[in-house]
Amino acid sequence: MSHVLRRRRVGYYNWFSTFHQVAMLPNFSTLFIFISLIIVISILDLAACDDDFDPKYRNCSRRFDCGRIRDIGYPFWGDGRADYCGGKVGYQLYCNRDDNDQEIPEIVINSVKYQVLSMSASSKSMSIARSDFMDDPCPANYINSTLDTSLFEYSAANTVNLTLFYDCVPSTSGPLALKQFTCNSSSSTTVVYNYFDIRDESIISTCRYKNMVTQVSKVGFDRLTSSPSTINLLGQVLKDGFDVEYSVDVSHCKACVDSGGQCGFDSALQIPTCFCFNGPSSAGLTCLTRLPTNKGKNKGLKILIAISVGASGIMVAIIMFCLWRRKCFLRKLMTTLAKKKTQSVQNVELFLINYGSLSPIRFKYSEIKRMTNSFQDKLGKGGYGSVFKGKLVDGRMVAVKLLSESKGNGDEFINEIASISRTSHVNIVTLLGFCVKGSKRALVYEFMPNGSLEKFIYDNSQPHLGWKTLYGITLGIARGLEYLHRGCNTRILHFDIKPHNILLDQVLCPKISDFGLSKLCYAKESVVSMTGARGTAGYIAPELIFRHLGAVSHKSDVYSYGMMVLEMVGGRKNVDATAANSSQIYYPQWIYNNLGLYQDLGLQGVTTQEDEEAATKMVLVGLWCIQMDPSNRPPMNQVLEMLEGSLEAIQIPPNPFLNSPTITPQQDHSNASISSIPSAR
Repeated sequence: MSHVLRRRRVGYYNWFSTFHQVAMLPNFSTLFIFISLIIVISILDLAACDDDFDPKYRNCSRRFDCGRIRDIGYPFWGDGRADYCGGKVGYQLYCNRDDNDQEIPEIVINSVKYQVLSMSASSKSMSIARSDFMDDPCPANYINSTLDTSLFEYSAANTVNLTLFYDCVPSTSGPLALKQFTCNSSSSTTVVYNYFDIRDESIISTCRYKNMVTQVSKVGFDRLTSSPSTINLLGQVLKDGFDVEYSVDVSHCKACVDSGGQCGFDSALQIPTCFCFNGPSSAGLTCLTRLPTNKGKNKGLKILIAISVGASGIMVAIIMFCLWRRKCFLRKLMTTLAKKKTQSVQNVELFLINYGSLSPIRFKYSEIKRMTNSFQDKLGKGGYGSVFKGKLVDGRMVAVKLLSESKGNGDEFINEIASISRTSHVNIVTLLGFCVKGSKRALVYEFMPNGSLEKFIYDNSQPHLGWKTLYGITLGIARGLEYLHRGCNTRILHFDIKPHNILLDQVLCPKISDFGLSKLCYAKESVVSMTGARGTAGYIAPELIFRHLGAVSHKSDVYSYGMMVLEMVGGRKNVDATAANSSQIYYPQWIYNNLGLYQDLGLQGVTTQEDEEAATKMVLVGLWCIQMDPSNRPPMNQVLEMLEGSLEAIQIPPNPFLNSPTITPQQDHSNASISSIPSAR
């Protein structure tokens, strides 16, 4: 009997123990709903906290973003930024759209509208061009343009006044015959003279419109005066614009921003001021009270933190549920979570937290799928993922780069955002936004209808672009690289310059893209430390592999640029094992040997003297850029000088190949001018 009672007591105890364990644990569904409510309340609270900020502080925290011009603050205002964020009327920027629905940043100076081509906050300068000259050098209205010298100034060494005369009697002989044009847009013959050294008042008196003054760059002016002019050349010089510096003291901005404020302008007192989160500064140009650490963070960051806290709570609830169900699959669960929460995701999330409001627009993954129609139109595929064609809600066409989940540890994604979001240049592709969802990552760029440069070089079915166009592409890429190396607030070394990463817009304007391998350089010196080679075979600078050749620097990009230019010249890969002649397998060495031996360079499509000059310039610049010794390579600003200067000023480069036979003294032309080079036809 006692044995039976003992078994019953044990049974009652086991039943009570099990009931007690279940009763002590809350219902899983109730727990999940409770945690979800906490997340929603936290998000609403965090999203509303920004309403405590001073309206002027909040408004001036916005930046002017339009087309190729990004992240522009004081002293400029407009397009959402109130006038007190910039101050003077002359610094108002406008964001308009052209016939192709592309955003065009513009500024009005002395009643004349200009397009803003590029802008550099570090040098307080920008490149501008008259809007009425962008389509036709013969505008509908003839208006003189002068700068407001109280707001803008330019260097006489870099910018000159160009005076044009319209509706003149044509000249059939003499120097004026070289300075006249016929307007394409006019139904009647309209002759235009560009005024450089015209002193014949009898001819000037025949012009209906006299003394129309505009500004152009000194380089463009020299192009007009050094060669027979055409209406197209005049139009290009006018479209290329000129550089101006804005005459405003922004030194107070650093102290204001460092104290947690936003720069502004007191229009009543006509003096700069500092807007703090709790109101205008009472201490001059700094904020006495710094922004509390729990305020002022990017709203998206706060929501991310709230979601992270909620996710942690859900994880705890899942673990409790596992215990309640008495199924010990905790190890399997943690393994699954570890796969989803990889180091890559952690790196990206940490970067976005630190980068904050400096990053471009963040899209939801559902928005990425919607704009690409669920990734229907595939444009191409690269080493780090595929590119799809898409369309924004405002109708703009975009290219969406979907990164492969298995590639890298997130560094290429971080590099892309950190590098390209710092840039604003006509020859750098514009990053419109990005997406991060777990291990899924995407980048949204402006759409380039002509694709990449490589198809125009290697695809025999594509027509030859012509040497004028190839030269323009070469020059545009050089300008973009020079901007990355010298024109940004932080130097950017690209490390993957190749035809595949050069995109062409509707007018074949080149834009450098794919900054996944780039590296930022914060010091004045551009020498960087590298733990391994990066880049694409055939374009990697030798010092990236053989460190004894020299330090890794911006000269590594120069080498890649030179190899690409030589491929543009030859219309082929630099290494071609199928070449008919064994000496032509490595094209750079073949063309250098022929250059030194006075041989015909055999360049395709050279039909005019202008073609020959452009092609020969590209050959010489390419050979200078691929010098084995980095110290022998020119920096990109010197490359631009060679391309934009006269052909006679370029000397034949030394032998760039360590293992090549040296040219005998009778054949050595390294100190000769280009005038001694044989015809390239």
